Amino acid sequence: MVDPDPARAALVVEGLAGVHPLEVRHATVFDENEAAVFEPDVVVVAADSPDRDTLENLQDASVLNPRPVVMFVDRSEPGLAEAAVRAGVAAYIVDGLAPARVRDILEVAMSRFRLMHQLRQDLEKAKADLASRKTVERAKALLMKERGLEEEQAYKLLRKLSMDTGRPLGAVASDLLAFAGVLKGDGA
Repeated sequence: MVDPDPARAALVVEGLAGVHPLEVRHATVFDENEAAVFEPDVVVVAADSPDRDTLENLQDASVLNPRPVVMFVDRSEPGLAEAAVRAGVAAYIVDGLAPARVRDILEVAMSRFRLMHQLRQDLEKAKADLASRKTVERAKALLMKERGLEEEQAYKLLRKLSMDTGRPLGAVASDLLAFAGVLKGDGA
């Protein structure tokens, strides 16, 4: 719980009554080192209005140690909600801190965070798969050109090299392209 106002922080804690197990730590400013040691399930930030320093600290922390962040603010200005979301805030609630709503908001934010985290992982995997596929296509084209193979033969040769070495097809294709570059004198 990050809030310079103990009365506002108490509203959040009141909203979590009945949650077990529950350990709340209160801080007046966000400290990533403390958060990394404590390893909270969720970070709750409550403030009059979010400041750029807090948003930057949250963004830096979300890269190193992603976790759901809920932000309750009394007032907001144009662009701050978007900045908060870009900083990794899963829920940005303006003028809505009521103890009866806290638990539900945290549950939704944690679910949204898990979903977004999975989507990011899926996106990274898709990007890596696409890059690997492009590398394999380039390696096949090289084998077709240099060895006069048909596309299917080039793919079978790459696949055999992959199985023989116990390495992923994309890694074998990347090595083949790198070696071909060295033999042609590229990068030397």
